Amino acid sequence: MSSGRGAGLLGVDTSQPLVLTLAARATPDEVARLCAALEEVPPTDVICEIGALAHADLAAVDALARLRLTAGRLGHRLRFQGAGPGLRALLDLVGLADVL
Repeated sequence: MSSGRGAGLLGVDTSQPLVLTLAARATPDEVARLCAALEEVPPTDVICEIGALAHADLAAVDALARLRLTAGRLGHRLRFQGAGPGLRALLDLVGLADVL
């Protein structure tokens, strides 16, 4: 996991989107850390880079759905970026194509 903001909460620049990066395997611990990062900042635009996801599987779908739900609950505007064709097809199949 990584995030693209510096300077801590007091110096949060909400004019620039928060950038989160999902690793090749979306483990529950990693998803929990990303959700915690969303809880630490006021509502803002968030870009989650998912191009590194190695497998388009239901674990990846679950991770994206959890991030989307958490972001929405906290008032963030979340956008996923970099999805490969396999993940796009799987998200379309399960009715979550709108998350991209």
